Amino acid sequence: MDGVQLLVSGLANGCVYGLIALGFVLIYKATEAVNFAQGDFMMLGAFVTLGLTNAEYLHLPFWLAAPLSIAIMAGLGYLLDLVILRHLFGQNQTAVVILTIALGFVIRFFAGAIWGHEPQTLESPLALGDVQLAGVVLGLADLAIIIVTVLLTWSLYQFFQRTKLGLAMQAASQNQMAAYFMGIPVKRVQGLIWGLSGATAAVAGILFASKGAIDPNAGLLGIKAFAAAVIGGFGSLPGALAGGLIVGVIEPFAARYLEAGYSQIAPYVLLLAVLVFRPHGLFSQVRTKKV
Repeated sequence: MDGVQLLVSGLANGCVYGLIALGFVLIYKATEAVNFAQGDFMMLGAFVTLGLTNAEYLHLPFWLAAPLSIAIMAGLGYLLDLVILRHLFGQNQTAVVILTIALGFVIRFFAGAIWGHEPQTLESPLALGDVQLAGVVLGLADLAIIIVTVLLTWSLYQFFQRTKLGLAMQAASQNQMAAYFMGIPVKRVQGLIWGLSGATAAVAGILFASKGAIDPNAGLLGIKAFAAAVIGGFGSLPGALAGGLIVGVIEPFAARYLEAGYSQIAPYVLLLAVLVFRPHGLFSQVRTKKV
């Protein structure tokens, strides 16, 4: 029964990693760039929700504050592309990587300046109570994380496979110039995908904050989420979720059955193994890029 409890806890944590990894994959699928500030977007989404919800701040109802926070983060993602990233249009993707790394530091600084550096707890109804199933105690927050993550991943997968906008985003990532000549508004499409990535990060932040305390350094979870995205396959949305689940499950079992400290390095050992034996990831979608 102890193993089942560890498995459920690991799946819930893995879903958070998977949601952040979804943001990495969304940006990559649309722009072939990597947003290393995705974990900090998650943290900022959590703090925006906390600022709207908690009694010492605006004290709005949670079910109003949550969608409002998602909308705010989507808007910030779109504005980031509109105001800054479009000036890098057509340049080497290394410039975007460096910019997002710097952006992560900026977000952590302002989050600490506004909400402080001490851990804070989101007043979330998802954190109020547990359910017991076959002797296993499940937190409502854990169940919400698992359900929301699966539904969101499925929705995004269908969006990219079945909608004109999703196909346009993939076309823009394959060849921006060709997509432009085919009538696809490449810059607008990329702005929308940055907005969608911001919304996804907000969902991850809300669910993560519902499990426990948050502080500005929570954005560093993006490092594990990046490892999850690489393990799953950087171009695959289901792979991002699968990679997050793998990383999430490895950690509690490594902490339980191995010596102290191994739980922290176990995901990166797996990452190295995947890069050596399957460089494109476990669930990669390798395609030939036509130029």
